[in-house]
Amino acid sequence: MTKPFYPPLSSRELRWLRHIALHGPQSSEFLLELCADTHKCRDTGLRTLQKLREQGYLRLPPQQRQIAKADFNPHVYDLTRQAELHLRGLGDPDTIRPTGHWWHGFYTACITSAIDIAAQRKGQRYIPAHVILNRTDTTLAIPHGRQKIIPDQLFAIKTPQGFRSYVLEVDRGTEPLQSKTARKSLRRSLEHYADLHGKDAIRKHYGLKSPLLFLYVFTNPARAAACIGLVEKFAPTLSKLLCVQVVDGVFPRFQVYEDAVSAQWRRVCGPLQIL
Repeated sequence: MTKPFYPPLSSRELRWLRHIALHGPQSSEFLLELCADTHKCRDTGLRTLQKLREQGYLRLPPQQRQIAKADFNPHVYDLTRQAELHLRGLGDPDTIRPTGHWWHGFYTACITSAIDIAAQRKGQRYIPAHVILNRTDTTLAIPHGRQKIIPDQLFAIKTPQGFRSYVLEVDRGTEPLQSKTARKSLRRSLEHYADLHGKDAIRKHYGLKSPLLFLYVFTNPARAAACIGLVEKFAPTLSKLLCVQVVDGVFPRFQVYEDAVSAQWRRVCGPLQIL
């Protein structure tokens, strides 16, 4: 049987594919910024992304067309089956990408992508979830009584001072702040993490030795402020560990996201810079 022919990829093209495999769908804006250290011409970069699409490596998820004024936004790219097989053929491991509702996953992917790129620019190293989980052969889902708590993403950052690990939750305002029913709410999420932290269950489950922080990113400033109040009242043990940030909820733009993740994050006990 003849093996399929895959057009050869440049180092930048391969870097793009691996970045998408690591984080999830990415807009052209984020991908161009990823390689801004080696390639300055944005027009050439956009043409190269289009070429990868024509060659069958990239696709345009249709969900990006479901918002107002979609024509004015950068294209969002994701991997095709051909790209996944190509990376697997190179020996790349399976990664842990966001799952569930496409827009939620896209925002999560943009946040971790911005953190990864900002960390690189500061001489730091982003360590993705699959590296952490493969080290101890465990799962992203954390056992919690009869339930399983699944963060939106898990990663670590290596700095000259050492390592720090992060659990990420992205809130787009689709769930209530508090609920008297069994429905998931922000308060319930905070209480679950406070309980797990009190037992050191998260670090034990993931085999972490480094300090652990909880990152909550909101697209609504009022919900971010409400989160701080809920931590004070219902999860005070997270006062020093839970960091809150706000990003634009219309369409992710790289500069906005890089500025947000690189700025100080709000905590009950005072701001903290994670990078």
